[in-house]
Amino acid sequence: MKVVIIGGSGLIGSKLVARLREQGHDAVPASPDSGVNTLTGEGLAKALEGANVVVDVSNSPSFEDAAVLRFFQTSTGNLLAAEAAAGVGHHAALSIVGCDRVPESGYLRAKVAQEKLIRNSPIPYSIVRATQFFEFLKRIADEATDGNTVRIPPVLFQAIAAADVASAVGRVAVGPPLNGILEVAGPQQFRFDEFIRLGLSARHDPREVLADPHARYFGAKLGERALVPDAGATLGDIRFEDWLRQSAVEAVPAARA
Repeated sequence: MKVVIIGGSGLIGSKLVARLREQGHDAVPASPDSGVNTLTGEGLAKALEGANVVVDVSNSPSFEDAAVLRFFQTSTGNLLAAEAAAGVGHHAALSIVGCDRVPESGYLRAKVAQEKLIRNSPIPYSIVRATQFFEFLKRIADEATDGNTVRIPPVLFQAIAAADVASAVGRVAVGPPLNGILEVAGPQQFRFDEFIRLGLSARHDPREVLADPHARYFGAKLGERALVPDAGATLGDIRFEDWLRQSAVEAVPAARA
Protein backbone atom coordinates (compact mmCIF):
# COMPACT_ATOMS: atom_id res chain seq x y z
CA MET A 1 0.00 0.00 0.00
CA LYS A 2 1.02 3.62 -0.39
CA VAL A 3 1.90 5.15 2.98
CA VAL A 4 2.81 8.84 3.18
CA ILE A 5 4.93 9.68 6.23
CA ILE A 6 4.69 13.31 7.34
CA GLY A 7 8.00 14.07 9.03
CA GLY A 8 9.55 11.20 7.13
CA SER A 9 13.11 12.52 7.39
CA GLY A 10 13.15 12.75 11.20
CA LEU A 11 14.25 10.33 13.94
CA ILE A 12 11.13 8.16 13.83
CA GLY A 13 10.08 8.95 10.28
CA SER A 14 13.32 7.82 8.64
CA LYS A 15 13.23 4.50 10.53
CA LEU A 16 9.56 4.05 9.65
CA VAL A 17 10.16 4.67 5.95
CA ALA A 18 12.95 2.07 5.91
CA ARG A 19 10.85 -0.55 7.73
CA LEU A 20 7.80 -0.11 5.51
CA ARG A 21 9.90 -0.33 2.36
CA GLU A 22 11.50 -3.53 3.65
CA GLN A 23 7.97 -4.94 3.95
CA GLY A 24 7.23 -4.04 0.32
CA HIS A 25 5.08 -0.96 0.89
CA ASP A 26 5.34 2.25 -1.10
CA ALA A 27 6.55 4.46 1.77
CA VAL A 28 6.80 8.11 0.76
CA PRO A 29 8.59 10.53 3.12
CA ALA A 30 7.05 14.00 3.13
CA SER A 31 8.55 17.06 4.79
CA PRO A 32 9.49 20.65 3.90
CA ASP A 33 12.77 19.22 2.52
CA SER A 34 10.75 17.32 -0.10
CA GLY A 35 8.43 20.22 -0.87
CA VAL A 36 5.57 19.24 1.46
CA ASN A 37 4.64 21.82 4.08
CA THR A 38 1.71 20.97 6.33
CA LEU A 39 1.67 24.47 7.85
CA THR A 40 1.04 26.18 4.51
CA GLY A 41 -0.50 23.22 2.69
CA GLU A 42 2.15 23.44 -0.02
CA GLY A 43 2.61 20.13 -1.86
CA LEU A 44 0.07 18.23 0.26
CA ALA A 45 -2.47 17.42 -2.45
CA LYS A 46 0.22 16.07 -4.77
CA ALA A 47 1.88 14.01 -2.03
CA LEU A 48 -1.40 12.37 -0.98
CA GLU A 49 -2.49 11.27 -4.45
CA GLY A 50 -3.29 7.56 -4.26
CA ALA A 51 -2.31 7.27 -0.59
CA ASN A 52 -3.97 4.54 1.47
CA VAL A 53 -2.54 5.71 4.78
CA VAL A 54 -1.00 8.91 6.13
CA VAL A 55 1.27 8.69 9.16
CA ASP A 56 2.05 11.91 11.01
CA VAL A 57 5.30 11.80 12.99
CA SER A 58 6.14 15.47 12.44
CA ASN A 59 7.29 17.80 15.19
CA SER A 60 7.12 21.51 15.85
CA PRO A 61 10.26 23.54 15.05
CA SER A 62 9.57 25.64 18.17
CA PHE A 63 8.67 24.39 21.65
CA GLU A 64 7.37 27.78 22.83
CA ASP A 65 3.82 27.29 24.14
CA ALA A 66 1.88 29.38 21.61
CA ALA A 67 4.06 28.32 18.67
CA VAL A 68 3.82 24.60 19.35
CA LEU A 69 0.03 24.78 19.75
CA ARG A 70 -0.26 26.73 16.51
CA PHE A 71 1.93 24.18 14.73
CA PHE A 72 -0.02 21.09 15.74
CA GLN A 73 -3.44 22.66 15.26
CA THR A 74 -2.65 24.20 11.86
CA SER A 75 -0.60 21.29 10.54
CA THR A 76 -3.09 18.64 11.64
CA GLY A 77 -6.06 20.63 10.35
CA ASN A 78 -4.46 21.07 6.94
CA LEU A 79 -3.42 17.45 6.80
CA LEU A 80 -6.84 16.05 7.69
CA ALA A 81 -8.55 18.31 5.13
CA ALA A 82 -6.14 17.20 2.41
CA GLU A 83 -6.65 13.55 3.36
CA ALA A 84 -10.43 13.93 3.12
CA ALA A 85 -10.08 15.46 -0.34
CA ALA A 86 -7.74 12.67 -1.45
CA GLY A 87 -9.90 9.86 -0.06
CA VAL A 88 -7.28 8.60 2.40
CA GLY A 89 -8.74 5.79 4.51
CA HIS A 90 -6.48 5.81 7.58
CA HIS A 91 -4.76 8.59 9.54
CA ALA A 92 -2.13 7.42 12.03
CA ALA A 93 -0.34 9.82 14.38
CA LEU A 94 2.40 9.59 16.97
CA SER A 95 1.61 11.16 20.33
CA ILE A 96 2.96 10.97 23.88
CA VAL A 97 2.07 8.81 26.87
CA GLY A 98 0.78 11.07 29.63
CA CYS A 99 0.06 14.08 27.43
CA ASP A 100 -3.33 14.42 29.11
CA ARG A 101 -1.83 14.19 32.63
CA VAL A 102 0.60 17.13 32.55
CA PRO A 103 -1.49 20.26 31.90
CA GLU A 104 1.40 22.58 32.88
CA SER A 105 3.33 21.53 29.78
CA GLY A 106 2.51 23.67 26.75
CA TYR A 107 3.96 21.01 24.45
CA LEU A 108 1.79 18.27 25.91
CA ARG A 109 -1.28 20.50 25.82
CA ALA A 110 -0.61 20.93 22.10
CA LYS A 111 -0.47 17.15 21.62
CA VAL A 112 -3.84 16.85 23.39
CA ALA A 113 -5.25 19.46 20.99
CA GLN A 114 -3.82 17.51 18.04
CA GLU A 115 -5.42 14.29 19.25
CA LYS A 116 -8.80 16.03 19.61
CA LEU A 117 -8.70 17.20 15.99
CA ILE A 118 -7.92 13.66 14.85
CA ARG A 119 -10.71 12.09 16.90
CA ASN A 120 -13.24 14.64 15.65
CA SER A 121 -12.32 14.10 11.99
CA PRO A 122 -14.43 11.72 9.87
CA ILE A 123 -11.26 9.91 8.76
CA PRO A 124 -10.64 6.53 10.49
CA TYR A 125 -7.62 6.96 12.74
CA SER A 126 -5.04 5.40 15.02
CA ILE A 127 -3.13 7.29 17.71
CA VAL A 128 0.09 5.72 19.03
CA ARG A 129 1.19 7.25 22.31
CA ALA A 130 4.84 6.51 23.07
CA THR A 131 6.85 7.15 26.20
CA GLN A 132 9.98 9.32 25.94
CA PHE A 133 12.73 7.98 23.70
CA PHE A 134 16.13 6.75 24.91
CA GLU A 135 17.55 9.11 22.31
CA PHE A 136 16.34 12.16 24.29
CA LEU A 137 18.40 11.28 27.37
CA LYS A 138 21.05 13.96 26.93
CA ARG A 139 18.55 16.66 26.05
CA ILE A 140 16.52 15.90 29.16
CA ALA A 141 19.66 15.97 31.31
CA ASP A 142 20.86 19.23 29.76
CA GLU A 143 17.52 20.91 30.45
CA ALA A 144 17.65 19.79 34.09
CA THR A 145 21.29 20.78 34.69
CA ASP A 146 22.23 23.43 37.25
CA GLY A 147 26.01 23.84 37.34
CA ASN A 148 27.32 20.28 37.65
CA THR A 149 24.07 18.91 39.10
CA VAL A 150 21.18 17.37 37.19
CA ARG A 151 17.97 17.67 39.22
CA ILE A 152 15.40 15.04 38.29
CA PRO A 153 12.05 14.22 39.92
CA PRO A 154 12.20 10.58 41.14
CA VAL A 155 8.93 9.56 39.47
CA LEU A 156 8.37 6.40 37.42
CA PHE A 157 9.87 6.42 33.91
CA GLN A 158 9.61 3.83 31.12
CA ALA A 159 11.49 5.17 28.10
CA ILE A 160 11.63 3.34 24.76
CA ALA A 161 14.06 3.07 21.86
CA ALA A 162 13.14 5.04 18.74
CA ALA A 163 13.53 1.85 16.69
CA ASP A 164 10.80 0.17 18.76
CA VAL A 165 8.54 3.20 18.33
CA ALA A 166 8.98 3.03 14.55
CA SER A 167 8.15 -0.69 14.58
CA ALA A 168 4.97 -0.11 16.58
CA VAL A 169 3.83 2.79 14.40
CA GLY A 170 4.57 0.75 11.29
CA ARG A 171 2.44 -2.18 12.45
CA VAL A 172 -0.46 0.13 13.26
CA ALA A 173 -0.15 2.04 9.99
CA VAL A 174 -0.62 -1.00 7.75
CA GLY A 175 -3.32 -2.54 9.93
CA PRO A 176 -6.98 -1.59 10.26
CA PRO A 177 -7.64 1.78 11.94
CA LEU A 178 -7.90 1.48 15.73
CA ASN A 179 -10.22 4.47 16.08
CA GLY A 180 -8.56 4.73 19.45
CA ILE A 181 -5.22 4.94 21.25
CA LEU A 182 -2.39 2.41 21.57
CA GLU A 183 0.27 3.03 24.22
CA VAL A 184 3.83 1.83 23.64
CA ALA A 185 6.69 1.87 26.14
CA GLY A 186 10.07 0.34 26.86
CA PRO A 187 10.37 -3.10 28.49
CA GLN A 188 11.78 -1.71 31.77
CA GLN A 189 10.51 0.71 34.36
CA PHE A 190 12.94 2.95 36.25
CA ARG A 191 12.89 5.86 38.59
CA PHE A 192 13.47 8.90 36.38
CA ASP A 193 16.65 9.94 38.24
CA GLU A 194 18.00 6.37 38.04
CA PHE A 195 17.44 6.30 34.28
CA ILE A 196 19.34 9.58 33.77
CA ARG A 197 22.11 8.49 36.18
CA LEU A 198 22.64 5.20 34.32
CA GLY A 199 22.64 6.96 30.96
CA LEU A 200 25.12 9.66 31.91
CA SER A 201 27.39 7.16 33.67
CA ALA A 202 27.52 4.98 30.55
CA ARG A 203 28.64 8.04 28.60
CA HIS A 204 31.25 8.97 31.21
CA ASP A 205 29.41 12.22 31.87
CA PRO A 206 30.72 13.61 35.19
CA ARG A 207 27.52 15.45 36.17
CA GLU A 208 25.89 14.42 39.45
CA VAL A 209 22.25 13.35 39.22
CA LEU A 210 20.16 14.41 42.21
CA ALA A 211 16.69 13.03 42.96
CA ASP A 212 14.69 16.19 43.65
CA PRO A 213 10.93 15.83 44.27
CA HIS A 214 10.51 19.52 43.46
CA ALA A 215 12.40 19.38 40.16
CA ARG A 216 10.37 20.11 37.04
CA TYR A 217 10.32 18.42 33.69
CA PHE A 218 10.70 21.11 31.01
CA GLY A 219 8.91 23.45 33.43
CA ALA A 220 6.12 21.08 34.42
CA LYS A 221 5.49 19.29 37.70
CA LEU A 222 5.16 15.52 37.35
CA GLY A 223 2.99 13.07 39.24
CA GLU A 224 4.26 9.60 40.14
CA ARG A 225 2.75 7.93 37.05
CA ALA A 226 2.49 10.91 34.71
CA LEU A 227 4.95 9.52 32.14
CA VAL A 228 4.30 5.78 32.29
CA PRO A 229 1.62 3.81 30.44
CA ASP A 230 -1.45 2.13 31.82
CA ALA A 231 -1.77 -1.64 31.99
CA GLY A 232 -2.00 -3.28 28.58
CA ALA A 233 0.61 -1.14 26.81
CA THR A 234 2.65 -2.69 24.01
CA LEU A 235 6.26 -3.04 25.18
CA GLY A 236 9.34 -2.69 23.01
CA ASP A 237 12.10 -5.28 22.76
CA ILE A 238 15.20 -3.13 23.22
CA ARG A 239 16.47 -2.91 26.79
CA PHE A 240 18.13 0.28 27.98
CA GLU A 241 21.50 -1.31 28.74
CA ASP A 242 21.61 -2.87 25.27
CA TRP A 243 20.77 0.46 23.66
CA LEU A 244 23.49 2.19 25.70
CA ARG A 245 26.02 -0.43 24.64
CA GLN A 246 25.09 -0.12 20.98
CA SER A 247 25.13 3.68 21.18
CA ALA A 248 28.64 3.57 22.63
CA VAL A 249 29.79 1.35 19.75
CA GLU A 250 28.23 3.66 17.17
CA ALA A 251 29.84 6.69 18.80
CA VAL A 252 33.36 5.32 18.31
CA PRO A 253 34.82 6.74 15.08
CA ALA A 254 36.03 4.22 12.55
CA ALA A 255 39.80 3.77 12.43
CA ARG A 256 41.48 5.40 9.47
CA ALA A 257 43.37 3.22 7.04
